[in-house]
Amino acid sequence: MSIKQILNKSGKHGVPVKIYTDEVDINAIQQLRNLAQLEFVHSHIAVMPDLHVGKGATVGSVIPTKSAIIPAAVGVDIGCGMNAVRLSLTASDLPDNLKALRGLIEEKVPVGFNMHQQITAKMSTLNPLAKRLQPITDKHPGLLKMLKGFERTWAKQLGTLGGGNHFIELCLDENQDVWVMLHSGSRGIGNCIGQYFINLAKKEHQSRFGHVPDRDLSYFAAGSASFDDYIEAVGWAQEYAQHNRTEMMRLILQVMQSPKAGLPRFRPTKEAINCHHNYVNEEVHFGESVYVTRKGAISAYKDELGIIPGSMGAKSFIVRGRGEPESFCSCSHGAGRRMSRGKAVRAFTIDELKAQTDGVECRKDKGVMDEIPSAYKDIDTVMANQSDLVEVVHTLKQVMCIKG
Repeated sequence: MSIKQILNKSGKHGVPVKIYTDEVDINAIQQLRNLAQLEFVHSHIAVMPDLHVGKGATVGSVIPTKSAIIPAAVGVDIGCGMNAVRLSLTASDLPDNLKALRGLIEEKVPVGFNMHQQITAKMSTLNPLAKRLQPITDKHPGLLKMLKGFERTWAKQLGTLGGGNHFIELCLDENQDVWVMLHSGSRGIGNCIGQYFINLAKKEHQSRFGHVPDRDLSYFAAGSASFDDYIEAVGWAQEYAQHNRTEMMRLILQVMQSPKAGLPRFRPTKEAINCHHNYVNEEVHFGESVYVTRKGAISAYKDELGIIPGSMGAKSFIVRGRGEPESFCSCSHGAGRRMSRGKAVRAFTIDELKAQTDGVECRKDKGVMDEIPSAYKDIDTVMANQSDLVEVVHTLKQVMCIKG
């Protein structure tokens, strides 16, 4: 098996923690021990090989819970995930210099804190979202106040990238076929929903399941009004995130098909893969219906396709799940950081950034220094550690990368 180490083997101090790597930060170990003490965790916690310290819960952890959910384990980038589609284009169809194409996409898809000036998404998408959002904000006026305008602008943010480690990439696979791949989530409104319910869980400090070793692990117990409201709100944000990625992909392909792009006519040749990696979902594992929180992990049921990106100078992978029960049918969501953003900015130079992204059309300035490839774990090692969880279907190498 791919499991490299197990914490709490005896089970005397909580459930076991099964980890798919030998490389574990001591602070992450403490976070995992705290999670394992919670009485409502079912069977064990599975930890993916890209793990690193997160807020409350470790990034890369798969947490099955019975009759309770931890909002901070889901996090604030609710529904963050990946979308990828293969095109009929090949490497020879692309221009030698991709800078102009990068500029066209950046003009069409707002990045960072920017949003569309006009709504681009279809009303058939927006109207159901608006209808479902209204009851949530009606029940939680504090959330409406926290949104500070997002209740009016979320529609304009649909189809936008955001910042941080979110990206849009043009990639080539092992056959030199062109792929478009992107990474984003539920944008400003998802962040507000996440923060609001994390704070509400701390405020309520529910005690049905006993001691909580870290306030960031405050939970909502099933049967409480806040539990039901959070399920409703987090489900909304996850749906919004998926629509956000779908809309972005539509806009990107629209740009690439325009005369300005100078590309030959093309069509998608593989159905789009769309997967969350910060979310909660009701599933059955080891004979029990549980809420599975994947914080920096994706679903990898038998034959399910997923996307595991590397850094912007490394390989990425289209994978097929093996349905491994011990991982709760999950796998890693990427390479995983090996150093913080602040440390990365201090540790490297612009010349090192340029060298590590050689051959990739992308920003090469201080604004993306925190995303330098050396700030991430080696993606080949991560993949080797989860060979029991997924099989590689395609290996992608990016030739263009847009960061927020």
